[in-house]
Amino acid sequence: MNKRQEEILAAVIEEYTETAIPVGSKVLVEKYSFDMSPATIRNDMNKLEEDGFLHQPHISAGRIPTDKGYKYFVEEIMGDTELSLADQKKLQAELLKLKAQNQRLSRTTAKLLSGLSGNLAISTIEKDFSEFGIKELLGKPEFQEVDEFCKVAEALDYIDENIDFILKNVKDNETKIFIGKDNPIKGIPNCSLVVSPYKTKSGQKGVLAIIGPKRMKYAENKSLLNYVRKMLSTSVLIIMLVNIF
Repeated sequence: MNKRQEEILAAVIEEYTETAIPVGSKVLVEKYSFDMSPATIRNDMNKLEEDGFLHQPHISAGRIPTDKGYKYFVEEIMGDTELSLADQKKLQAELLKLKAQNQRLSRTTAKLLSGLSGNLAISTIEKDFSEFGIKELLGKPEFQEVDEFCKVAEALDYIDENIDFILKNVKDNETKIFIGKDNPIKGIPNCSLVVSPYKTKSGQKGVLAIIGPKRMKYAENKSLLNYVRKMLSTSVLIIMLVNIF
């Protein structure tokens, strides 16, 4: 894939992430500052489709990214980002506010991650398993059809049984992205998983995860988990709580 095609793929993913609507060349020309003709964009989109990075769900529709397209974007284009200082302070304040309501730490963390990502979030500390955001996940456009809704809802009933598998296949303090069919949680091939196992200084093992549609904001969700994991694994949050309460 050449640089121009990477830019087009990235633009398609950005647009589809925001709208959940297949993206046509006309939209790319109107909304993105490409220094190329519409015909060139169409030719490159055709090439990306031929190579399996894009898919056209209907003859008259635009294109959507495939699992292969998302994976290439995450591994070759996206890069790593860090939360801004303002977002870090906001995150700390929200964690403390929720904890002040006497919620368990795992429940507090899951609720906060779900609120910030707009997806389903999971937080575990040894046997303390919490999830939050099923309503947010199932409210996405991808899951409005009854069959798809039911498949996702059924898979989520057994989500806690997948934690041991995740712990065995992802290293501590590593944030890993599983896209579509690579998702270790079976039955939800239209979802992606961003997961980050960690270990506290006291030796407790935990897992943070975000589950959302394949068009989720991967860079933002990865940086979000990285920061929260760092707070939990280095006991920064615990020290803050002790100082306040």
